[in-house]
Amino acid sequence: MAKQFNVPPVIFPSEGNPGVQQRRSPANPPTAPFQPPRSSNPGIPFMSFDIGSAAASTSFSTPQFASATIGGGGGSIGFEDEPPLLEELGINTKQIYQKTLSILNPFRIKPDLHEDGDLSGPFIFLMAFGLFQLLAGKIHFGIILGWVVMASMFLYVVFNMLAGRNGNLNLYRCVSLIGYCMLPIVILSALSLFLPGGLVIKVLTGVFVVWSTRVCTRLLVELASYGDEHRGLIAYACFLIYMLFSLLVIF
Repeated sequence: MAKQFNVPPVIFPSEGNPGVQQRRSPANPPTAPFQPPRSSNPGIPFMSFDIGSAAASTSFSTPQFASATIGGGGGSIGFEDEPPLLEELGINTKQIYQKTLSILNPFRIKPDLHEDGDLSGPFIFLMAFGLFQLLAGKIHFGIILGWVVMASMFLYVVFNMLAGRNGNLNLYRCVSLIGYCMLPIVILSALSLFLPGGLVIKVLTGVFVVWSTRVCTRLLVELASYGDEHRGLIAYACFLIYMLFSLLVIF
């Protein structure tokens, strides 16, 4: 037996009879349209969705920053007390200057300055060598960097084979020494821009190659163990390296 449900009738208003009202069920009373909630705190105007009053009442204050200190307590350090950027990067300009002066005097070399190897000075000299070659119309940046790496590996292998198990020359120090001893070749490259070719440039090339060979040999013998026993072979290897770089200047 079907159950009967009492459904109240619904009357839709017509356009021609505005006086006719819609009948609603007592169970569904009419609801008011949606309104945004009002904030109970008058100090926050943007919560009331009143743009005009918010723009009128809102004021911007200057932000307050904390003091420029690092750390807390008594051990705080200000930005003025921080070390220079070059020192943080491990670039010691004073040490590079002193090493450069020691290379410029081949008769008074100071090996103790080169005990700590670095690549900042050699990189500067190699870039200067490439720049002088570029001014001469030769693009040799890649060749110079590649030859320095190969020459360092060659000298590292030769020295450690001569010294045997007692050799203490590492590849990092080898690159540093070869790079710093490139300074005479860099000077030769700069002078070649103003000197005519021929016999003059060839004689100067021989002088500067011997200069670089002497300095590099002396540093290797003084800094590495058991190097004094094979001074002649080390000097020959250094002569081949710097003679190879001098060919870039001549030709």
